[in-house]
Amino acid sequence: MEKRDEELIERLIPDNKELGRLVAEHKEFESQLDELKKRLYLSDEENREKKRIQKLKLAGRDRIEQILRDFRDKR
Repeated sequence: MEKRDEELIERLIPDNKELGRLVAEHKEFESQLDELKKRLYLSDEENREKKRIQKLKLAGRDRIEQILRDFRDKR
């Protein structure tokens, strides 16, 4: 994420509960993925969970980007 995006997110979070939730979820997904990456081998179930988390993280990131675009368009 770019520095200016991070700064904008910090400014918007107090007034945008959805954005705050999405950022918190994004950080949690990142943490979960980091834990999975530490393992030498993943079971089939762990691989499925990794892919699920990656998809959720990406969807959340897309929504965060949309919120930022909407804010920038309104200015």
